[in-house]
Amino acid sequence: MTFYESIVLLHILAAIVGLGASFAMPVVTKFAKTTNQARFALEVNAKIETLPKIGSLTLLASGLLLGYLNTALFSEFWYISSLVIYVLAQVLVIGIIPKKQKQMSDILNSHEGDDLPESYRTVDRQLDPYIYSLHGLAVVIIILMVVKPF
Repeated sequence: MTFYESIVLLHILAAIVGLGASFAMPVVTKFAKTTNQARFALEVNAKIETLPKIGSLTLLASGLLLGYLNTALFSEFWYISSLVIYVLAQVLVIGIIPKKQKQMSDILNSHEGDDLPESYRTVDRQLDPYIYSLHGLAVVIIILMVVKPF
């Protein structure tokens, strides 16, 4: 296996580890029916979040390294598009989604009782379009990487 092939393998593994975990995270919070379950779900997601962060940084580093090793990639539309989509996804991952998750946590911390407050459910529903968009962007990047249509 060449060095380049090793970096491609690392890139694929980072995608599996990082994206797999990020696809699972919203499922964990959707199963919460009580305040305690919701708190636990948010704690679990905080722990799981490490994998997408490491995976995402590894994807960026290995993807750029592949471009450095094969500069022809920088003239490929699928490669440039993937980088642009990655940056757009980071706006959701870094800017929007954590704020909504913090809101959910704050609601739980100020709530007494075991019933799940409606305000928590509201913020959770508000989070859905961002999560679906993020997952959609990830799928588009995967398709671009596999099919290389342009």
